[in-house]
Amino acid sequence: MDNHSKKTSVDPGKVTIVDVARVAGVSYSTVSRVLNGYEFVKESTRQKVLNAAEQLGYVANQQARSLAGGKSRAIGLLVPGLDNGYVGEIIRGIDEEVAKYDYDLLLYTTRRNTGKESSYVLKMTRGLADGLLLIVPLVTNEYIEALQNLNFSYVLIDQSDPTDSSSIVDSTNWQGAYDATQYLIELGHTRIGFITGLMSIHSAGDRLDGYRAALQDHNIPYDSTLVVEGDFWPEAGYACAEALLDLPEPPTAIFASNDLSAFGTIEAARDRGLDIPRDLSIVGFDDIPQASLVYPQLTTVRQPLDQMGRIAARMLIEEIEEHRHSPRRVTLSTQLIVRNSCSPPAGGTPPFGGFPPTGGI
Repeated sequence: MDNHSKKTSVDPGKVTIVDVARVAGVSYSTVSRVLNGYEFVKESTRQKVLNAAEQLGYVANQQARSLAGGKSRAIGLLVPGLDNGYVGEIIRGIDEEVAKYDYDLLLYTTRRNTGKESSYVLKMTRGLADGLLLIVPLVTNEYIEALQNLNFSYVLIDQSDPTDSSSIVDSTNWQGAYDATQYLIELGHTRIGFITGLMSIHSAGDRLDGYRAALQDHNIPYDSTLVVEGDFWPEAGYACAEALLDLPEPPTAIFASNDLSAFGTIEAARDRGLDIPRDLSIVGFDDIPQASLVYPQLTTVRQPLDQMGRIAARMLIEEIEEHRHSPRRVTLSTQLIVRNSCSPPAGGTPPFGGFPPTGGI
């Protein structure tokens, strides 16, 4: 089979960005960046993507569906970025689920920019898509109200709506943080640093609350100097860890609100010559694929990210096809995954009868 026949073997009525990516020989995130006009893509790569999209009829199909006045059979997907495993795992679940229902994905990256987010939401409601999935969005009442006034189907993933009028898929963030903090306490740690996530995101507040509750339940006073505000990115994780380790009495353990922040914490500790976990125990949150690949392997709280994506996609498609707009909420359980990045504080022993079994509790 020659290259041209291979490209045109895709059913023109069912072309997705995954098909464009396969034909162009690039990732679907690269296809998304090219089709959304982002810079910093090599010109040769951009041309390959555009040629593949044209040959497969991808852009024409999307426009024709909307102009025909019928359903586009496309779902809009807004994500904060494409450069971390957290988003990638959720997208994987979404992509596999929407394929079962013969829907396409229109992917937009917002870089946590509220203006971009609102602009993309507006585009979606003008016929580009039948519904919208938003991963950890910076929810504003204005565009949530606009979506509701238009009876436009949408589902929030890992974020809350203060009006309780949105369909949501999330996880037990409070319980996950409680479990992780309790685990460190059971190892013998009493000075536990905490690096928050971006506090405009509801899950970041839930995780901080879970940390505080575990301290209280074990009669450990809450110390605000041990809590530093981050933003879920490694660079902030590094800076926050530096601030905690510069304290006159630094923590013996640090709980970071996500794995990316934990990776920054690991780097900061290593740059000071600290041994992990002998000198400093570190816990993350999410259990992205890289968490088991770093050294030492990261103890973390697992969110069922793939499942969150699948359920959100299924909920949205049901709303679209059944014309139902009553809000629903699905909250999935987290799980503490114990690996090699934690131990009792130097010179200490676990006061509560040993360690949980490796692999999860």
